[in-house]
Amino acid sequence: MKVHPREIYRLLRGSVPNGKHVSELIIGLTWTYCRVDGVGLCMSPGISTRTLSWSGTIVNTPVEDLAVWLESWDSYQATVGMAAVNAVINHTSPLLAAAQPLKPQKSPNLAVFEYFLPLMRSQKVVVIGRYPGLSVYEQEVDLTVLERQPSPQDLPDIACEYLLPDADWVFLTATSIANKSFPRLVELSQHANLVLMGPTLPWLEDLGRMGIDYLAGVAVTHPQRLRQTICEGGGVRIFETGVEYRVLKF
Repeated sequence: MKVHPREIYRLLRGSVPNGKHVSELIIGLTWTYCRVDGVGLCMSPGISTRTLSWSGTIVNTPVEDLAVWLESWDSYQATVGMAAVNAVINHTSPLLAAAQPLKPQKSPNLAVFEYFLPLMRSQKVVVIGRYPGLSVYEQEVDLTVLERQPSPQDLPDIACEYLLPDADWVFLTATSIANKSFPRLVELSQHANLVLMGPTLPWLEDLGRMGIDYLAGVAVTHPQRLRQTICEGGGVRIFETGVEYRVLKF
């Protein structure tokens, strides 16, 4: 039976066992880092705020309490909820263990696009989110980038309603789960080869029943270097210091 993409939030909450507590939370400029038994990541909101009302209360909080925040419309709460859930799910996921590590010849943060490049030629490709350095592939592929805050070479995210149904390949950032755009973007992409990607990705089996064809997430390779990079405001540099991309086909 196919699972509706709106169910992702219930499934993620249900994947968190009782008795797990947060050991550490860091909200960096680009990435939010949560440590439980393992490490979970989510892209930080990028929205300015002077303070957060719950600062100083997260450590030792049960992960199941934070998992409820996945459905919050507060961007920071949703981000923390996603990172906390990932810290539990991804640490023991058999999917992550089975996924293929990528060894790119060029930029590590673009490893997924390098891997899929032979399959994307002569295809209509839509990427949700402007990945730094992605422009190198725009010369080789019919590629359109959708962004909430588009640059001159991007289209606004509302263009998804027009472009995704006709795309051959869609690369969807897993941050769409936290920002609540995931259900609609998945629905619009059902005729495409759909790749869910990024450090925010939860390695969850049920995603395959929602129409996701490939998972392209990360494995943490150097936890301490990853932590330092995030603390020091790192963005794509985490791919050089603490994580590597892996790909799994359903």
